[in-house]
Amino acid sequence: MKVAISFKIQDGPWGGGNRFVTALVAALRARGDTVCHSLHDPDIDLILLMDPRWRHPSVTFTPGAILRYLLFSNPRALVVHRINECDERKNTHNMNPLLRRANYCADQTVFVGSWLKNLALWQDGAGVRHSVITNGADFSIFNPRGWQRWNGQGALRLVTHHWGGNWMKGFDIYQRLDEMLAEPTWQGRIKFTYVGNLPRGFSFRNAQHVAPLDGKALADELRSHHVYITASINEPGGNHQNEGALCGLPLLYRRSGCLPEYCEGFGISFDETDFEARLQQLIEKYDSLAAAMPAYPHTAERTCANYLNLFDELIKSRDQILASRRPWRNPWLLLRNQIPL
Repeated sequence: MKVAISFKIQDGPWGGGNRFVTALVAALRARGDTVCHSLHDPDIDLILLMDPRWRHPSVTFTPGAILRYLLFSNPRALVVHRINECDERKNTHNMNPLLRRANYCADQTVFVGSWLKNLALWQDGAGVRHSVITNGADFSIFNPRGWQRWNGQGALRLVTHHWGGNWMKGFDIYQRLDEMLAEPTWQGRIKFTYVGNLPRGFSFRNAQHVAPLDGKALADELRSHHVYITASINEPGGNHQNEGALCGLPLLYRRSGCLPEYCEGFGISFDETDFEARLQQLIEKYDSLAAAMPAYPHTAERTCANYLNLFDELIKSRDQILASRRPWRNPWLLLRNQIPL
């Protein structure tokens, strides 16, 4: 099978999408498949659309290019659109229309979380054939080897990490946690480290801030803590909580977006009204939560296996899929995808 992926791998800390493509490319090549990142070859079997934003530095081809390829070069190629974004994530107004428009070229839509699939945007059948494949982290890097759980003595060390510095990554809670470090009730009982980029003009007063890390350096930093916290709002399908959990850290997670789907059973949930009470609950249940972490399921190996199984199923059903494909069903959307806006 020859697979074209519309995303080039970047070196260094480039976020969860970059790590996903790295793992998927390795899994495809390990079983003998061919991977490319362009539409130059005339014999591509399957195209994976990762991101419709043509100005993104990692994007190598657009939905418009996919449609031209299907119409004029290779009508037998199948198209999978992986959706891991939404306007709800960052309180924007342009991503949902872009995703919906780009989905016109897809034979199969893959959502990275059920919460994302259930958004009103996708409830009128626009998503064509669809499935949910949750993200996973690389266990060869993010694992508990060398991690030591909290023994109940000294400060409980919390950590989180985000590539993006958008406020909705949870900075209302991270700011509150920063303030708690100086309050008599919590001073000396907890510590907090934030790894990654910050919103413009924002800084911590009491927490430790570490520049973005990737790979083993990131895993080592995570393993030097006791609890992983994620306060992200409307997270569509993050990978950060997977990396923390696979390192052995019990999760303190916001009841928002995909996080309950990924984290339930492996930590304590909270919202903006009960954060301190839920943190206290985690402290009280820490030992039992830590004991559950080896069963955390969201690994890159599992995610890639699910994608490979999907690709194989689509290829087996190719003739049936092509028989129902109607690329000219909406000439306006076909044309609109050719305009890179």
